[in-house]
Amino acid sequence: MGALFTNIEEVVSVILFGIGFTTLMFHKNLLKKIIAFDIMDASVYLFLTAKGYIAGRAAPIVVDGVTDVSAYINPIPSGLVLTGIVVSVSVSAIMLSLTVRLYKRYRTLNIDEIMMKYRSEVLSR
Repeated sequence: MGALFTNIEEVVSVILFGIGFTTLMFHKNLLKKIIAFDIMDASVYLFLTAKGYIAGRAAPIVVDGVTDVSAYINPIPSGLVLTGIVVSVSVSAIMLSLTVRLYKRYRTLNIDEIMMKYRSEVLSR
């Protein structure tokens, strides 16, 4: 039980990922799926941030002439998280714009109803 509280960030990120994944799989509403995808993104960023942090070390900015590598954290996880956030915001914007277009065309956000209406359109051609 002590290891659970030592690694609380990792545990929370796994729980958030599970919530996002189950929502993505079991809900038919497109907006709920987009939110679930964003929750999964956030959990991955939390996990990477938790793994990149080392207690007692500072950000890799040279201050007071300290150039020893052991005084700083690794900047790569932070860079990955920042890059991932930019990409996920872009992907979320595209998903939301496509959802708006689908709603305007089919007047529903239920993925099953959209597929049925699409199939009936294709067969009527």
